[in-house]
Amino acid sequence: MLSFIKIRHLALVEDVTWDLRAGLIGVTGETGAGKSIIVGALKLILGERADRSLIRNGQDTCTVEASFHLRDTRAVDAVLAEAGLDPCQDGELLIKRSISTGGANKQFVNCSPVTIHVLKALGEHLVDLHGPHDHQSLNSQDRQLEMLDKYIGSEDTLAKYQASWQQWRSALTELDDLENSERSSSQQEDMLRFQAQEIAAANLKPGEEEEIEARHRIAANGARLAEVCSAITGRLSDGEGGILDALREIGKHIHELEKIDPGTTAMFEGFKSAQIELTELESSVQEYADDLETDPAELAQLDQRIHTIQTLKRKYGPTVASILEFQKDAEQKLAKIENRGDELERLTKLVKDRRSEVDKLGKQLTKKRAEAAPKLAKEVASHLTDLGFKRSIFEAQLATLSAPSRNGLEEVDFQFAPNPGEPLKPLRLTASSGEMSRVLLSVKSALAKQDAVPLLVFDEIDANVGGNIAEAVGHKMASLGSTHQVIAITHFPQVASLAASHFVVTKEIEGDRTKSHIREVTDGERIEELARMLGGKLESAREHARNLLSGAPQTAPGFLAL
Repeated sequence: MLSFIKIRHLALVEDVTWDLRAGLIGVTGETGAGKSIIVGALKLILGERADRSLIRNGQDTCTVEASFHLRDTRAVDAVLAEAGLDPCQDGELLIKRSISTGGANKQFVNCSPVTIHVLKALGEHLVDLHGPHDHQSLNSQDRQLEMLDKYIGSEDTLAKYQASWQQWRSALTELDDLENSERSSSQQEDMLRFQAQEIAAANLKPGEEEEIEARHRIAANGARLAEVCSAITGRLSDGEGGILDALREIGKHIHELEKIDPGTTAMFEGFKSAQIELTELESSVQEYADDLETDPAELAQLDQRIHTIQTLKRKYGPTVASILEFQKDAEQKLAKIENRGDELERLTKLVKDRRSEVDKLGKQLTKKRAEAAPKLAKEVASHLTDLGFKRSIFEAQLATLSAPSRNGLEEVDFQFAPNPGEPLKPLRLTASSGEMSRVLLSVKSALAKQDAVPLLVFDEIDANVGGNIAEAVGHKMASLGSTHQVIAITHFPQVASLAASHFVVTKEIEGDRTKSHIREVTDGERIEELARMLGGKLESAREHARNLLSGAPQTAPGFLAL
């Protein structure tokens, strides 16, 4: 249930914390007093679009905060988990929404920031709100089918069917795409074959480009490399002026020194190593120079190879690896086209198999719906009788679809004949607005046991009905209050008198500002409010109010200021 709702700076509301209890809660007040603010606040909590014009004049921000206490939190916890939030603790869910004139809107669930999408997803499991025109949802056959499925409790079967239907549609789309592509497949096949063959003919190897470029640099600079090598070897061993010749002379002197003083041998170990290394260096450079051969034919081949790689890179990718990946992809696409017959056969069989699964699950759903439709119609008709349609007829007729839809193999159409002697016609073609409100209430009553949404809000759906019917509507709402928390915003004393708790909304001028207030009325105050709704404050109106309250549940007094 909704345990409290706190509203600050919304329209005429300055500040309110409204504590609610279980059962039927009646909300009354004169037109324009601000009863709609309650609905507006709930809509904000449910993630509906924020209208900044509702922010109280002179304020920058308005906030709405609501606390729900839930017996079963599984559905809500699933939404929270999908949003990456922790589950409810002790069945409590706290929602807060803030709207500012500057556009910095914020929303929180259990003190964690969330998106509007999360609020909307949570709202589907928390509040079922019906306004003066919401009975129009009964005109939608999709909505009617949803109501029938809710009555059955077939959510699991429907979910399995919808998953199977989606798989069938995916396979069917893939098959259609393949069949439709045949007209352009010949041209595509030629292009893919050319691309794959062009890359294959180049016989590329991973890492080849770096090796080719290194070889090309050497071949293109062979003459200069020979000059450099000659300069190095000449400096090392060019007769008496060469470094090695000088080292040999130094070596003779060192040898003589060591003979005289053997203790100097260790001093010259580095010299001997250097002499050996330079000698080996001279030999290595000479061998490198001897191997240098400037072959114009090889250079031309390397030029051509680099040109081939660059051409392929411009067509198929920035690196040799990406070119080879393009080749692999083209060959796979080509194989798929070349094996189109096999692919068509595979997809045709897949579509057939998945359609069989759709039909199998759909028939299970159809069976449940066919068994439940008359039961739902009978129960709705019973509630309609209570609401003044003594001899009306109501049916939920199923019609098989030509092809499976996302929601099953059939559609449902609520048929209604409000008066004796009239033929059954679709509800959307027969019922007036007042009749539709009662049909909606009858359907909600029939679904009450299966409907897990804890809070039902009826915003003046009893409009356009007579006094006796209004009392019947009130009894029906009170009955719903035994399994749900129900808020009824009403102008009818017959409805308000049946509420377990009764709140009155008033509008007053305080200083130079207009403010809305809400207060709970009991005992004498409640009689006075019902008398006002009955048309006056005469003793006869009070007596009528007392008669309406006789047997109605009473509550402890309380007062809240908006």
